[in-house]
Amino acid sequence: MAKVEQVLSLEPQHELKFRGPFTDVVTTNLKLGNPTDRNVCFKVKTTAPRRYCVRPNSGIIDAGASINVSGRRWTADEEDSAEQQPHFSASPNWEGRRP
Repeated sequence: MAKVEQVLSLEPQHELKFRGPFTDVVTTNLKLGNPTDRNVCFKVKTTAPRRYCVRPNSGIIDAGASINVSGRRWTADEEDSAEQQPHFSASPNWEGRRP
């Protein structure tokens, strides 16, 4: 089986942290990097789109470049419980096959 090329680098790698208070919109950043020599399309999704917004949520990263993606958490009446923790995923694709 061929080794899969690392198409996107993420910073932070594992977890986005939103720091309260959550009485107003809270923003955090995710850096997406393209370590390859080809342009890469990406799409970022969340499992809680009513509470979180990601911008830009899709686009193209030039070869060897990186971009910053902002995650925004809207105000909430109640805190997220452990069962309701949102998940974010970043999906890469080679240019020409838009995610």
